[in-house]
Amino acid sequence: MHVIDATIVGAGPAGVGMAVAANAIDGFEVSLIDAGQIGQTFHDWHPEQRFLTPSFTGNGFGATDLNSVHPSTSPAFTLGVDYPDGPGYARYLRSLVSHFRVPVAEDTRVQRITPTDDGFEIETDRGRGRSRTLIWAGGERSEPRLPGIRGEHLLTHSSHTDAWAERSGRLAVIGGAESGIEIACHHVERGAEVSVIDAERPWGHGVDGDRQADPSFGLAPRTRIRMRAALETGRLELRDASATAVVRHGTGFRVSTSRGPAVLSETPPIAATGYGPGLGPASELFDRRDDGWPLLTEHDESTVTPGLFLTGPALRHDDERFCFVYKYRQRFAHVARVIGERAGRDCSALDLWREQGMLLDDLSCCGTSCAC
Repeated sequence: MHVIDATIVGAGPAGVGMAVAANAIDGFEVSLIDAGQIGQTFHDWHPEQRFLTPSFTGNGFGATDLNSVHPSTSPAFTLGVDYPDGPGYARYLRSLVSHFRVPVAEDTRVQRITPTDDGFEIETDRGRGRSRTLIWAGGERSEPRLPGIRGEHLLTHSSHTDAWAERSGRLAVIGGAESGIEIACHHVERGAEVSVIDAERPWGHGVDGDRQADPSFGLAPRTRIRMRAALETGRLELRDASATAVVRHGTGFRVSTSRGPAVLSETPPIAATGYGPGLGPASELFDRRDDGWPLLTEHDESTVTPGLFLTGPALRHDDERFCFVYKYRQRFAHVARVIGERAGRDCSALDLWREQGMLLDDLSCCGTSCAC
């Protein structure tokens, strides 16, 4: 069986960006696989959803578009918008795959990954393949997390299209980070009365004396602007408490909390409680950190399965979270160079990534700090 150099699983921004970088290595054979279409997650977005980070074509002046996954491209230029919607961003990703001639197998689900002496055997629903290196870029949305409370089966996760359907009357949202505030504002703007429940108060990060500047720990400016407008309507309540249970209550639902009265919801409460790492069949090939996220080497490689790498929003190094495109894209060229040099290939084409500020190979430089 033919063995290719690198297989990337997942054709979202992490997978496409990683594939384009690896494809730049001289004579390197790359394959990109996705269970759905290129950018499937973005095709699944609700029509009202937009990127949190703005796009602007600053390329060439040391300010590559925040949502770009290649240093010579810009979603703002491709799409003509500053906050891409899901289908638009999926078109951008497909344009990269086409322009850079990345081989891709769509509608191909990986079912089993078996390490071998010379790499990996990858079993899919369309057959088997062999690869010397495997890069998992499956994304997180395949693993939505519920809050782990009694009655959680009554909740609708914010990633589900039903969570965005029109709601009337009172609505409870569990989780006050980006997805929770975004979906709460969506329903407030349509007339609902929404209570957001979160004891960690993510909406307060960066204000009230909290100087945390890293957007991974607070709200994006766009979200904060929407939240202020929603608060001014009087129909948005931010509850500093933990949800402890959900039960049916008459024709609706009641959410018990760790402090204060229970929150009533006339329709199924929404859980905006995030995602797991979405490792799928690669899950057992990674060790875990104390917080449950994949444990990686300084090269984003599994500590227990040599040749298996991780890219995308599940990346964690110490306290740093690489959950935005502009963060995890910094690692594409680094990982590509590592695997290319191991194979003895010419990796000089990856210098473009460094020249355009899209290569981070020193993790000690991570972190966000703003004086004002």
